[in-house]
Amino acid sequence: MGAVTWPKAAALPRRPDRRIRTGGPSATDRPSRPSRSHGQPRGRHRWPARLRRTFLALLVATAVVAPISAAARPRVPAPPPATLAPLTPTSLEAVYAANRANAEEAARMAEAHGNRDRAAKDRSMAKPSRQFLTFDGRGPGQAVEVTGDLLKADHIAVLIPGSDTSIDTYDRFREAALALHARTGPASAVITWLGYETPDTISSTVLTDTRADEAAPRLSTFIRELRGLVGDTADVSLLCHSYGSVVCGRAAADLDEVDDLVLIGSPGTGADSASALHTSARVWAARGAEDWIEMVPHTRVDVFGTTVGFGTDPTSPAFGARVFAAGDATHSGYFAPGSLALDNLAHITLGTPQEVTHA
Repeated sequence: MGAVTWPKAAALPRRPDRRIRTGGPSATDRPSRPSRSHGQPRGRHRWPARLRRTFLALLVATAVVAPISAAARPRVPAPPPATLAPLTPTSLEAVYAANRANAEEAARMAEAHGNRDRAAKDRSMAKPSRQFLTFDGRGPGQAVEVTGDLLKADHIAVLIPGSDTSIDTYDRFREAALALHARTGPASAVITWLGYETPDTISSTVLTDTRADEAAPRLSTFIRELRGLVGDTADVSLLCHSYGSVVCGRAAADLDEVDDLVLIGSPGTGADSASALHTSARVWAARGAEDWIEMVPHTRVDVFGTTVGFGTDPTSPAFGARVFAAGDATHSGYFAPGSLALDNLAHITLGTPQEVTHA
């Protein structure tokens, strides 16, 4: 498949000043609307109750019988991560260069191992235009990449991925960052944070918060380092997709440096409400009309001592998030160029909540 060329879009207006952060909507900036189940737009179909119960049964069955060896991901050889200088404005370019060199070495090792597909992925990540804050090509791989000029950005969005995201599938994750950056313009930077080993969609791990518990401290540390690098002048938004919203939910209480916390296509966060996240950030949520995640029962059940599920639907009135419109977005379509979902994500990133279309 060839390279994707994203259409250029006009940047949205910058907001005039820094805002006061709150954990929930106020009566003045969230328009009143008729009550709708789960904050859904008019016309959205509802999954039949029987189908939802069947899906719950399948989830529980998967949690009980799915082989934990769904970690059948290939353990691709690669060098250990590069030794990097502390992240500062003066060391940033050297950090980028060291990670590109590490990706090039990973490509050579993957090629020697006979994995040409991974070698091609690594080699692409070693191109001079790529800007990685971290890179680890071992196994499924981890990477944190910057799109845009991080030191000049007034608005920074950090994308947190869900299941089945790895070096092998990284291109589709990066496409989301490219689309958002094209929409928000040169005053922004977008970071793809693949800082944990994501669960497989078809696995027992995706039904529990085990991977989220492992990822949350890493995310909190990264956000603190990011704030130390860019200072207090830039706004930071956390855009958490699918299982990534579980990661963000676990980390939320330690993310004082974040201005907006956005949950898209979320199965739940493990918290019963936005206030239970204990964050000073504004909490947003959206689900597209064609997103299959609606079928997932928003509950938590105990299965032989293991908690399965993530609780309250973040788009429900009971959760208390700012629910915004995502149009007909599918589970993987929230960053589709020209979409309503992307437009609203851009407004949140740029700190213009008054422009966001509410569901």
